Amino acid sequence: MLSSKLPNTGTSIFSVMSALAREHDAINLSQGFPNFNPPEALQALVGHHIAHGNNQYAPMPGVPALRQAIARKHTAATGLALDPDTQITVTAGATQAIFTAVLALVRPGDEVILFEPAYDSYRPAVELCGGTVVAVPLLAPDFQVDWAAFAGHVGPRTRLVIVNSPHNPTGTVWQHADWQALSDAIAGQDVFVLSDEVYELLVYDRQPYASLLDYPQLLERGMATFSFGKTFHATGWKMGYCIGGTEWMHEFRKIHQFNVFAVNTPMQYALADYLHEPEHYQGLSAFYQAKRDLFAEAMAHTALRPLPCAGTYFQLYDYSAVSDLPDVDFATWLTTQVGVASIPVSAFRSSPTDERLIRLCFAKTDDVLLAAAERLERCKVG
Repeated sequence: MLSSKLPNTGTSIFSVMSALAREHDAINLSQGFPNFNPPEALQALVGHHIAHGNNQYAPMPGVPALRQAIARKHTAATGLALDPDTQITVTAGATQAIFTAVLALVRPGDEVILFEPAYDSYRPAVELCGGTVVAVPLLAPDFQVDWAAFAGHVGPRTRLVIVNSPHNPTGTVWQHADWQALSDAIAGQDVFVLSDEVYELLVYDRQPYASLLDYPQLLERGMATFSFGKTFHATGWKMGYCIGGTEWMHEFRKIHQFNVFAVNTPMQYALADYLHEPEHYQGLSAFYQAKRDLFAEAMAHTALRPLPCAGTYFQLYDYSAVSDLPDVDFATWLTTQVGVASIPVSAFRSSPTDERLIRLCFAKTDDVLLAAAERLERCKVG
């Protein structure tokens, strides 16, 4: 009989809700993907490189031209000089980068600190390595880190802290004070930092964005992961990359070469070309903020109460005025009876916390967002 290495893990809530949406012909605002295509110029570049023979294995760390373009992009944003040969690796999406980074670093008995609610891939990656998750709760409505409490979770077995900013699912964005508090809490200890920054360009209301890359003392023992799929509306391409300290990156590539080896070649060349024009991604914040605001205005006619959304393309809603159902049951009812699929926020927690919150994705065309809001007007108070 096969013994499961993840006995407490079932089918992802994202797959469950998307399947339920298809079954009931519901508008799918659950899973985090756009319903529109990547930029036409980028699509054309992919076709160009396929037609011109860039179809065989790429170098294991990634096509040099793409790694150099990534270095230029982040140097322009942070002023940090990056070595594309030793600090940057192209990956099959950010989730693969996260899994590989954890696998390269975490050993049996190590403790890994997560901030919950947390993206659902973090915990399984840690557990498959024999590590132990230490969950630090973030609580509604502001989901801010209690740094005094955090310090109490750091101990001699702490190996890694996983950070996510802008944060999925809450939409919060770390400020300089948060990064400095983290740096202070782990100073002088053998602790590494993995920063999931796939929504780096989706920060709203003119607020500054702080990255792990802004803190050289953290980057020495850190790694940050990014997603071309999120940036260029192409989640199905599974294209991402990571930037990290040279020692960790050396170990990362040892694992990377055996679980992926190399990433889609023509898309790497296309992205390298596309990144030469910064305007292709510098307008992303305004693009998605307009969608956030349009959806918020339409949803103002419903009984669902929005929580602040400073980043990502997700919006949390409090449904406590509508129903006393637990969030998984409410999300199921919303899909089957109202015709809009969401994600219950408890799915991002390891403990049975139910804050009566659901997550909706606004990375959709305006007509879909307006149609979803119209359906959600059926949610009446009481």
